[in-house]
Amino acid sequence: MANIKVVTDSACDLTPSMADSADVRVVPLAIRFGSEELIDRDELSIKEFWDRVITGPHMPETAAPSPGAFRQAYIDAAEAGADGVVCITLSSGLSATFQAATTAAADLPVPMPVMVVDSRSATMGEGLMVLAASDMAHDGQSLEDIVTEVESLRDRTHVYGVLGSLDFLKKGGRIGGAAHLMGSLLSIKPVIEIRGGVVEVESKQRTRSRALQYLAGKALQAGPLERLAVANGVAGDIDELRALLEPAHSEHEMVMSDLGPVIAAHAGPGTVGVCFQVAR
Repeated sequence: MANIKVVTDSACDLTPSMADSADVRVVPLAIRFGSEELIDRDELSIKEFWDRVITGPHMPETAAPSPGAFRQAYIDAAEAGADGVVCITLSSGLSATFQAATTAAADLPVPMPVMVVDSRSATMGEGLMVLAASDMAHDGQSLEDIVTEVESLRDRTHVYGVLGSLDFLKKGGRIGGAAHLMGSLLSIKPVIEIRGGVVEVESKQRTRSRALQYLAGKALQAGPLERLAVANGVAGDIDELRALLEPAHSEHEMVMSDLGPVIAAHAGPGTVGVCFQVAR
């Protein structure tokens, strides 16, 4: 049986307990407030992040981990006896994290294979891929088989969200095809999705309640699911969304996670996300 270690980055929004239970190494990104840079989760908790966003003078920005941070994660895995590493990263269309992880894999001072997979996703879309890879690693499957499955999951993993506004996406430069909507935001509640590895507007809903119903409907209408998750960006109506998703059929229990600082820095408060993997 192969001993494969799973590595990812903190944009996956797995809680520390989830990552520990899955034996996943999480390499953190950095969050900047003005000239101050803090390491996600290590130096900045989710609560501290939101306190700064809501009351502070600076809009948050993000920075990818250095290749050295990934290299150390790979070396630690080798020293712990791993036969190989699969590293699943935040979409390369949203961050330089994939490039950093790939650079580290190509410059490794230990004789251990490392395969880096661009999730083309974010938040718990990426996180669900990581959990699937972890399950396969625990089953002793080979590095190649795990990578093949994760690459298959990319086309079956969907991320939809409802934002409080598009202000954070606009200022962070991650707005993609949504830019043309900026003049009409007073009259709509946009539903966004990650499509082709970037953020796009999927539809326009007239009220927040209708937007949440539409969001839940995406998962309910997708058919049987392998995994389902909800990401909560300090949204007051998160329980409403959770209730709407109760009829969903998923092989694994629905995961509830807080939207972490990396994604929340671009999505802003009031964001809710539905992430799911469609069964074969």
